[in-house]
Amino acid sequence: MADPQVKVLWLLHGVNLDMLGTRSPEHYGTITLSELCAQVTSYAVEHGFEVRCFQTNHEGRLVEQLHALARGDEQVDAVIVNAGAWTHYSWGLHDALELVDRPIAEVHLSAVERREDWRRRSVIADLASVRVSGKGIAGYLEAVDRLAEVLSHK
Repeated sequence: MADPQVKVLWLLHGVNLDMLGTRSPEHYGTITLSELCAQVTSYAVEHGFEVRCFQTNHEGRLVEQLHALARGDEQVDAVIVNAGAWTHYSWGLHDALELVDRPIAEVHLSAVERREDWRRRSVIADLASVRVSGKGIAGYLEAVDRLAEVLSHK
């Protein structure tokens, strides 16, 4: 039986984020996805979270994971999502995220608002109670802090 004191935080990553550490380090840094998940997990535990990391390069798989969270197949108290390029155009992802009735943080390692025009639009922004970009791994840690604060007021 799950400990009711422990909040479950899902850390969801989309397309190409499995290539962190090698892909465009000038934008994303040199941290790998496994290192990022480990650092966020270590930090989030101090805030009473259990972290579950998930990454896929298949949009439908991310949608299915969100459906599982929405149905209650998996415990979820909050979500951090970095959907990669899907952020900018995937209305299917938007609709799946909308089904998850929990606080959502949208996080981007790079400052998307200062990059190409097409990266400046987020189709999931209206669903996020927390948005952080351009702060590298520190942006994820800020999202943990802010989600913990949101949950403390519920």
